[in-house]
Amino acid sequence: MAKILITGGSGLVGTHLSKMLKNAGNEVTHLSRSPDPSGDYPTFTWNLHARFIDEEAFSGVDHIIHLAGAGVADKRWTKDRKKVILESRTAGIRLLHEYVTRLGIRLKSFISASAIGYYGSDTGTEVVTEASPPGDDFLARVVQAWEAEADIFREITTVSKVRVGVVLSEKGGAMVEILKPIKYFLGAPLGSGQQIMSWIHIDDLCRIFQFVMEKELSGTYNATTPNAVTNEALTRLLAKTVNKPLFLPNVPAVMMKLFLGEMSQIVLGGSNVSAAQIQKLGFRFSFTQIDHAVKDLLE
Repeated sequence: MAKILITGGSGLVGTHLSKMLKNAGNEVTHLSRSPDPSGDYPTFTWNLHARFIDEEAFSGVDHIIHLAGAGVADKRWTKDRKKVILESRTAGIRLLHEYVTRLGIRLKSFISASAIGYYGSDTGTEVVTEASPPGDDFLARVVQAWEAEADIFREITTVSKVRVGVVLSEKGGAMVEILKPIKYFLGAPLGSGQQIMSWIHIDDLCRIFQFVMEKELSGTYNATTPNAVTNEALTRLLAKTVNKPLFLPNVPAVMMKLFLGEMSQIVLGGSNVSAAQIQKLGFRFSFTQIDHAVKDLLE
């Protein structure tokens, strides 16, 4: 049994991961800006602006999993919002490192969430791997800074970074957002509809975090299922699964850009990301086909 401290533990991925790790016999604790005493996990206070963490949070901790970060699609990308998106990720790591170093905590590993946005918002159909060069748009630069910050833990422990793809869950994220207009007969593919979505079932994603932690792996790993799909294919599959017709034309890219501004690159771009590296180390996906994953989540 290990003791694991998770930042962002109340989020979509954090909630699922916490339950999985606890069910495996581990002790799971969270850091939160507003701890809930009645929550499912012991939760300690941290405050990035005040540069404060309750020191009790680090007692006996073996692993830290850093998931915290402002949602990239929650608000329009103003100058201030971009700053929040970046600093909510990097400042948290710096603060954790400061406390772990000062308190002399002997961590077995530090695991940081990352994102396939590292490669750029639109890499076309070319397969990209962990060795592929980074992109040069806003999210790519955020991910590069995010990962570079995580590497400061290398001086004291094993560091791994998990580049997360499009997470499929019935409780939030991309699939739920695509389903919303479909349920009101307003669903349609976005832009050309041919942009590639490198997806992953939330269960497989959390199993990757657990796999990396238990094996104390170092390095960077893509967390995407081997068989990517297009935006149009996923939209049509979801509509079919919930028995709703798709009769509207694709939403024009120009309309998405007008409505979302620079943030439109999230939905209009796509990347074909390989997870061969984590598979070579022995990880096996439970969900490799999109219809199987959608059926599991929705039916």
